[in-house]
Amino acid sequence: MRFLNKYIEFSDSLSIWVGKGFAWAIVILCFSTIYEVTMAYAFNMPTLWAFDFSLQMYGALFIMSGAYTLCNAAHVRGDVIYRLFPIKTQASIDIVLYFLFFFPGICALAFAGIEYAGNSWMQGETSWNSPAQIQIYMIKSLIPAAGFLLIIAGISEVFRAIIALRTGKWPERTVAAEETEKILMKKNSKGILIDIGQDKPKIKKSVKKIKKKIKKGRK
Repeated sequence: MRFLNKYIEFSDSLSIWVGKGFAWAIVILCFSTIYEVTMAYAFNMPTLWAFDFSLQMYGALFIMSGAYTLCNAAHVRGDVIYRLFPIKTQASIDIVLYFLFFFPGICALAFAGIEYAGNSWMQGETSWNSPAQIQIYMIKSLIPAAGFLLIIAGISEVFRAIIALRTGKWPERTVAAEETEKILMKKNSKGILIDIGQDKPKIKKSVKKIKKKIKKGRK
């Protein structure tokens, strides 16, 4: 059991580290788009590379965030009936489905991706989307990398299910970031949140002040 927990901790740390690293692709993507729009509309000098570059940044962000999303249990899943089952039944279903669907598909992605990326490197493949013809063999290298990261994360999820099957409880997840809605729901379930009804007079006063400021601004 100790080994399982250690592996889960390692897998979560790796997935979160990679996910946060590639999240910076959003910033790069934004700046490249701003640059392209500025050059095209302000100076009438559109770039040849911006479209391909933004496509690669978005692709990198999308494919490399798979393991991060999996370790945070954020992938879309049809759990309308699943969530009604006891935890041990849920764990059994997870183990069967991971071996039946997840690992065959992800292993195919990882191992086929090696050949796919290798051929791209040997050919020095460039993009055909724009006259710039920027190199795309580097971005294709992320396909097998993402596949192996998902395999590591998938093994971690199987280990979680094994622990849940033995103990009847799901192991805690390493939370890197969480939606405000989920945080509020957790606090509400623990009785931390204050009843909004007690603060209604204060809320009404604040609303009135905001309305007055808006009216003054219109005048």
